[in-house]
Amino acid sequence: MKLYTFWRSSAAFRVRIALNLKGLAYESVVKKLTRQEQLAADYLALNPQGLVPALDDDGRVLTQSLAIIEYLDELQPLPPLLPADAVGRARVRALAAAIACDIHPLNNLRVLNYLKDPLGLDEAAVTAWYRHWIAAGFRGLEELARRHSADGRHLYGETTTLADVCLVPQVYNARRYACDLTPFPTLVAVSAALEALPAFAAARPEAQPDAPAAPT
Repeated sequence: MKLYTFWRSSAAFRVRIALNLKGLAYESVVKKLTRQEQLAADYLALNPQGLVPALDDDGRVLTQSLAIIEYLDELQPLPPLLPADAVGRARVRALAAAIACDIHPLNNLRVLNYLKDPLGLDEAAVTAWYRHWIAAGFRGLEELARRHSADGRHLYGETTTLADVCLVPQVYNARRYACDLTPFPTLVAVSAALEALPAFAAARPEAQPDAPAAPT
């Protein structure tokens, strides 16, 4: 498998976690979003949306992180990332969508760049935008986590699901922008428990081959 990725892409972060959880080997093919390499003609031929991640599985190219993760879940059923019951699956998918479809799209790099240029917002205004939408999204997610987490270590039930795979990258981004996470103790506790797991730790942006070297 080849994963088209960028170290700081939260959508690619999700897929890396899923690949690690499933124990599936893959090759990282870096597309530097900061240089707009995802818009080069050769990559657009693979993914016309010009986004990462994309997964090439023996010539079958898949796009969109949630679709890729569900594909991996069907390809390698253990450990399962969706509950066995229909209600559970719907709830987990709803939690994942709350992050991947409601929170993340408002704050990804191309939106932030558009706010700066051509709209002309300064860095303080862009940061305020980011923090506002994180807080707005996390308020509902916090309540859902309180209702559905069985152990305080997972968003739903007591095993790792698709929702958890989405949560950790979003909390990582919130910390990058120094968002106030005090009102969201459940989300913080769940994310901390997950971040300690090897599959999550190995997927961290700083652990990727294209991550900038740490300052000495």
